[in-house]
Amino acid sequence: MSSNANHPHHSGDAHGHGGHEAAHGTFKSYMTGFILSVILTAIPFWLVMGKVFSDPALTGVIVMILGAIQIVVHMIYFLHMNTRSEGGWNMMALIFTIVIVIIALSGSLWVMHHLNANMMPMSPEMMRNMP
Repeated sequence: MSSNANHPHHSGDAHGHGGHEAAHGTFKSYMTGFILSVILTAIPFWLVMGKVFSDPALTGVIVMILGAIQIVVHMIYFLHMNTRSEGGWNMMALIFTIVIVIIALSGSLWVMHHLNANMMPMSPEMMRNMP
């Protein structure tokens, strides 16, 4: 009577986690994630410091796209999120994260654009006359 069939909380696997445990990464997957992260950090740094594009808006868009890609790389390679782990809840977390990133990026761009458009320009002469 010591079999796992008599105990409904055991699923038959050696650790009794019920199959909901995310798979741990291998050294190769961690190194792949690390190398992709380094590349996705170095490219925006090079774009900004090297002034590769004359249009700063284009540079900003590319940096944000690469940042969003880096978030997904971290979620896949370091947090081990996929459609099979945790009964699909990780996919819901991924979708939620993507929605939050889109809201944060678009909101930040909107605020920065309106601050830039609505700030009163100050000339040095106006600065001298301020109290």
